[in-house]
Amino acid sequence: MLERLIIRHCAPTLAGLKTGSVINCPYKDREEILYAVQNLNQRLSFYGLFVIPLRILENKILVYLYRPDKLTEDLASEDAADILKNYGYPMGDFRKCIARLCRRLEESEEFPHEIGLFLGYPSEDVLGFITKHACDYKCAGYWKVYGDAKKAERIFEQYRKCTELYCLQWEKGKSIEQLAAQGFPFW
Repeated sequence: MLERLIIRHCAPTLAGLKTGSVINCPYKDREEILYAVQNLNQRLSFYGLFVIPLRILENKILVYLYRPDKLTEDLASEDAADILKNYGYPMGDFRKCIARLCRRLEESEEFPHEIGLFLGYPSEDVLGFITKHACDYKCAGYWKVYGDAKKAERIFEQYRKCTELYCLQWEKGKSIEQLAAQGFPFW
């Protein structure tokens, strides 16, 4: 089930178009789901992808699929660093930032909206979402856009096409490793 959810909801990250994706995955057996996460992590790490649990609740797990190279680059931007510093993130090491995100998920009453930076969303859109309380956005798709709407809509379309193609290829028998290896060169 986890693999199917990753193909369906994380295809742009698998394809190398996006820094990271999160999915909420229901489970019945905690050991079984943790084994599935570990197994996928081992299978995908060769392709520069990592799968980790961000938060585990009684019957669902929040799983993060990401590309460390892209995450390092995204979090190093001055705008992203300014946002993250406001929430107590240590700068300079993406692993420590992920650990802080996990703590924020546990401690915060509301969802930590800076998570958008870990997913590859533009800093101006993450900041806009936070400061405008999810209101007054220009358009919405994979995220709410406060900056360049035309650019975001092109990206949304690319993500939609990628997801559609990856789901079709997976249904035809391609493995998640094959999908991760092929990337998304259709543009």
